[in-house]
Amino acid sequence: MDKNIDYEKLGLMMGLEIHQQLNTTKKLFCPCECELTDKKPDYRVLRYLRPTQSELGKIDRAAFEESRRELTFLYDAYPYHTCLVETDDEPPHPLNQEALEIGLIIATLLDMKVVDEFHTMRKQVIDGSNTGGFQRTGLLAIQGHMETPHGKVTIENLCLEEDAARRMGQRKGKVEFRLDRLGIPLLEITTDPSMKRPEQVKEVAYQIGQVLRSTRVKRGLGTIRQDLNISIREGARVEVKGVQDLDSMEQLVKNEVSRQLKLLEIKDELYIRNAGVEDHIYDLGEDLKNTESKIIVKAIKNGGKVLAIKLKGYRGLIGKEVQPGRRFGTELAGYAKKMGVAGIFHTDELPAYGITSREVDTINQSLGIEADDAFIMVADEKDKAINALEEVQRRAKIATEGVPEETRKALDDANTEYLRPLPTASRMYVETDIPTQVVSKELLEHVQANLPELPRVKETRIINEYNLSEDLAHQLVRQDRAEQFEKIVAECGVEPTTVASLLAYTLKELRREGLDVENLPDMYLLGTFQLLKQGKISKDAVTNVLVGVLKEKWAPEEAALNLNLLMLSDEDVHNIITKLVSSHEGMITQRNMGAMGPLMGMAMKELKGKADGKLVNKLLKEEIQKYLK
Repeated sequence: MDKNIDYEKLGLMMGLEIHQQLNTTKKLFCPCECELTDKKPDYRVLRYLRPTQSELGKIDRAAFEESRRELTFLYDAYPYHTCLVETDDEPPHPLNQEALEIGLIIATLLDMKVVDEFHTMRKQVIDGSNTGGFQRTGLLAIQGHMETPHGKVTIENLCLEEDAARRMGQRKGKVEFRLDRLGIPLLEITTDPSMKRPEQVKEVAYQIGQVLRSTRVKRGLGTIRQDLNISIREGARVEVKGVQDLDSMEQLVKNEVSRQLKLLEIKDELYIRNAGVEDHIYDLGEDLKNTESKIIVKAIKNGGKVLAIKLKGYRGLIGKEVQPGRRFGTELAGYAKKMGVAGIFHTDELPAYGITSREVDTINQSLGIEADDAFIMVADEKDKAINALEEVQRRAKIATEGVPEETRKALDDANTEYLRPLPTASRMYVETDIPTQVVSKELLEHVQANLPELPRVKETRIINEYNLSEDLAHQLVRQDRAEQFEKIVAECGVEPTTVASLLAYTLKELRREGLDVENLPDMYLLGTFQLLKQGKISKDAVTNVLVGVLKEKWAPEEAALNLNLLMLSDEDVHNIITKLVSSHEGMITQRNMGAMGPLMGMAMKELKGKADGKLVNKLLKEEIQKYLK
């Protein structure tokens, strides 16, 4: 994609949704623990979910598509992490006041207008992530704002809701979930679509994340999730779910813009070709009864069907790249796979997969394929294959109109794949089991009088208080290590710049080397710096001690001992220096005090960080001067 692309001319618009788990003692609507578990479940619950009509008699299109998949949902339940509320066998308990107060703190920090009353709503979701087929949510605040280098961004809404169940896997039409996460309090923060440049969205996500981390929120993988809404003027709004890595956000936006532009190119070419999609589904079982394709043979052997559809004017376009390494055929396959099939065969990739050129010719003849026409083929159970091809037909027809509005999943390579249609307002309705929560003036005043320190304020304070550089202070706050830094300095009395440098930069280098620094316990960091304070290790040995702790799971003093990093006594250092000077008398005679440099290097290499550099320098200088006299 052109690096100099004019995003303003394209009409790029982006909005951000951030979902953050709150660190409360209980769940949002029950007293269960807010921790995840990997233990064996106490019991399991089996459910089938179906869409329901809204108060206006409408069915949400995303819920309807999920229902067509006819999946069964199996839920793992636990004695302390779940109760009858999670299994939807008991009404919800009153709203968690602790979660409400944290939400009010964040709303205040984002300069938002808090609602007078909190109304709990039901949001219809039948992908299995909720046992009742809905998620409980409520609007807490509106109309905040955030300043960025590229302009002001409005924070439209802040909602307090319950997190979903954890999806553990799927097999043979049965999806397995764990209920430990279901009901954990979650904040959803939504911006307006005023971001116009790919780099801006990362800055906004970072700033909101810093505000969140100044309060009682959960930390670690999976506790915060970002969704992106992206559109261009001639394209459509696409919601990208599960953007985990802030650093990949900019590239993800660029790839999505590229995808929409390529889909618009396909639309224009289809118009020129007067392309169309036949509704008929062909049975190719007779044509391929003697095939050697293992996929097709297996499907037929299992009682399945080989079915195909005809796409007039689509030849060559199905293989067109729309994202790096992903083609328009991948888009079509995404819709088919949602119906449970493994994948599709299409004209632009055949012959392949054991299907010969002669078999392709036979299929072309049976379907009446002409020069610009293409076909899509599926081999699976009859109902699955029909549903999959109907979805492909629907998506292929949309291609003649442009870019579809849809929800997509973020991938690790900054690409996206199809998840489901965009949901509609038809999925929201009132929760009648929970009374309205009045947000009193007294509660708001209490919150406003006890606000936490914001990141930008914290940066300025630690610069002044600890005499750190702006860069070090910024890195500590950005990496969420400021509190850790202050604790180590207070308890160990180590020089602040030494601690800050290790936390801000050395740990980052160790992470690049593959070490799990994110799960390094604070007690081990403190223990390492305690050794430095006590004079048991040198400043140069701190990193090596931490490597031993991370690699071998040793305690800090154990690592220092096993790695031979414990400091030598002054007498031992003096003996080593004396021996070094006497063995290089010729160099000293020739260079006089100029021998200090090379001898200092030799001394530090021999001592291997087990002596303080200032002491070594002092002793070496004294011994050389003594020799010269």
